[in-house]
Amino acid sequence: MTAVAELVSVGPALRAAVDRLEPSTWAIAAYHFGWVDAAGRPSGSDVTGGGKGVRARLALLSARAAGAPAEVGLPGAVAVELLHNFSLVHDDVMDGDLQRRHRRTVWAVFGVPAAILTGSALQSLALEVVLDPPTPTGAAAADLLGRTTRALIGGQFEDLAFERRESVTVAECLAMAAGKTGALVSCSAAVGAVLAGAPADTIAALEAYGERVGLAFQLEDDLLGIWGDPAVTGKPALADLRARKKSLPVAAALATGGPAAARLRDWLATPAPPPDRTVDDLAELREIAGLVEEAGGRAWAAAEARRQVVLAEQALSDAPVEPAAATELVALARSLLGRSA
Repeated sequence: MTAVAELVSVGPALRAAVDRLEPSTWAIAAYHFGWVDAAGRPSGSDVTGGGKGVRARLALLSARAAGAPAEVGLPGAVAVELLHNFSLVHDDVMDGDLQRRHRRTVWAVFGVPAAILTGSALQSLALEVVLDPPTPTGAAAADLLGRTTRALIGGQFEDLAFERRESVTVAECLAMAAGKTGALVSCSAAVGAVLAGAPADTIAALEAYGERVGLAFQLEDDLLGIWGDPAVTGKPALADLRARKKSLPVAAALATGGPAAARLRDWLATPAPPPDRTVDDLAELREIAGLVEEAGGRAWAAAEARRQVVLAEQALSDAPVEPAAATELVALARSLLGRSA
């Protein structure tokens, strides 16, 4: 089964899982996934059939890495997609983001309480899905998902705390990203192997690979948050700078201590505008993006993403992992570099 075919198989299984939700929650979740519009009418779009799908692909590949059919990892693939989307729905509330995937965010359409409840329902559903198969490995997969959610929430707490601080170090940003993003990607890279009953050393190697891939993924996301094309990313131009986010490129730029870093630090100390501000401030934001680049933040983030991918490959190099699956895992990691969305 090819990687594309594997990814396609996740869509129907994800829909079947979401169909378990009660009607009011289902309508909001279906809107978030792109299956219906705000009025509940079929929209003709489907975020599970497009986009990156990295976590689901990793879950299926990890089952193959353990020598099992990809289908063994399907409950894990659905579960990590549900966890990922739980985090997105809640993140949009916390960040005040009005747009995701070229449409208004859940909270902006249905309100904050409905968004919180829907995200929590998706989180709970993820545990149900991995416990469905009548095998003893479901409990181990549920335990992995639980630990992952705890790490993800811890990373999100750190991210929010950074907003109240004048500056953060690169090391602190990397530690935060390891929780907020790396933990779920690490889980995705291992959950299929867990469901397959793989030995501990295989699971550990896949988790280590996934953590590095997750950091590379976050670094590329942070680059897109400043320099990404809104028509491709589905988010407003220069979104992370508009929100005064101390992302990894920004933290690296601040660490240089030069004139550009000083000007950037002064600008970050000014209050962020409200999310619905209509004043066109793109010229100012482009100037600030130029400061991040001048101070070396953009180049550092791109180089660090490449380094993390190399470390991910090394984690698999001597591991007891099925060779063909390992080759696909390496290719997937490399495909994240320089992405546009």
